[in-house]
Amino acid sequence: MNRKATAVWNGSGKEGSGTLSSQSTVLQSAQYSYKTRFEDGVGTNPEELMAAAHAGCFSMKLSFVLGAAGFTPEKIETTCTITLDNGAITKSALEVTATVPGIDEAKFKECTEDAKENCPVSKAYNMEITLDAKLG
Repeated sequence: MNRKATAVWNGSGKEGSGTLSSQSTVLQSAQYSYKTRFEDGVGTNPEELMAAAHAGCFSMKLSFVLGAAGFTPEKIETTCTITLDNGAITKSALEVTATVPGIDEAKFKECTEDAKENCPVSKAYNMEITLDAKLG
């Protein structure tokens, strides 16, 4: 399975702007710019999208882990904060609150640790990066 998204950037780094579009069309020409990334502009940015991806992937993985352990969650709410520090992404912090009937604290902790270690996005955030560059 492959999924893709496209970024189009126009202009210089600080004064320019761009759009992001996804294969599913959930993002369709979503605006991003220097202001949306480093200030309080309206639009999205790569770090926000990384946070959404990690929160969503972790929540789904936790649901599967809980199910395999014999528990059905009523609700899993995860917030992810991505830290951009001096031009480098340095941290992805997950915060989860879940309603899981019949589970005890120790089992819940075990399941959340499993999901944190094994969700595909967690694995990707510690990955080799490769580049295929072409002139258009």
